[in-house]
Amino acid sequence: MPELPEVEVIARGLHSTLAGRTVKSVDPVDMTRLSESAESLVPKIEGRTISRVYRRAKVLFIQLDNGLTMAFHLKMTGRVVHGPARPRERHDRILFALDDGSLLCFSDMRRFGYVRSFTPDELAQWDFLKRCGPEPLETEAAALADRIGGRKARIKALLLDQSVVAGVGNIYADESLFRAGIHPATRAHQISRPRRIRLFVELQDVLKQAIAENGSSIRDYVNADGDAGAFQNSFNVYGKKGELCTVCKTVLKAEKVAGRTSTFCSKCQPKGC
Repeated sequence: MPELPEVEVIARGLHSTLAGRTVKSVDPVDMTRLSESAESLVPKIEGRTISRVYRRAKVLFIQLDNGLTMAFHLKMTGRVVHGPARPRERHDRILFALDDGSLLCFSDMRRFGYVRSFTPDELAQWDFLKRCGPEPLETEAAALADRIGGRKARIKALLLDQSVVAGVGNIYADESLFRAGIHPATRAHQISRPRRIRLFVELQDVLKQAIAENGSSIRDYVNADGDAGAFQNSFNVYGKKGELCTVCKTVLKAEKVAGRTSTFCSKCQPKGC
């Protein structure tokens, strides 16, 4: 699933090309089961001008001039790409023809993603957003560290908990824990405040680097232009079980933490640290 950096890259790319464009027509090719119905969505969108594209947590938002906002959750295989007009393709779910002749396309091979529309009041009351924690790039590292200081949960589980910090998934949790020298199974209350602060500083640095490198392309992710990301070339641990640590050359290990595979270096990230 695309995480914060990937959705941020898509949002920035789309905002630069879509702001001010008007939706001439909408073709609801094959809406996913969690999406708003075409009968409800299409009349709200046709003829409206796009005013802003932005991200919150792992969700992409397109705001229109009538105050309505479309929310796209990409889940596992969703893509939102803007480019030249083209014929329908196999995994297209909804197509937006724009006033300059270009096409905005939401496609989703596995059909877990969705698009829905919200009025400002509906968006403010959306349970998904109300449960989201603070944005890691808009919050001081010390404030994030203090949110988990007394928690007995394992640190990896807390990083993945969207109510603790928004937008972080398996990739960036593993990479930030490695950079901070903290084992993913360590209980949060066992980590000193300075080390917790360092963890969130490292998390912020990892996220910023990933955004600068266009995100991470493991399987399906592409940006708004359809191009792959490059941060996967900078991974230290994620998906590298059995390879050598880039720092100490110890063989990297993996174990399940919070139901997710966590890869780490047992020397750089000893248990209890």
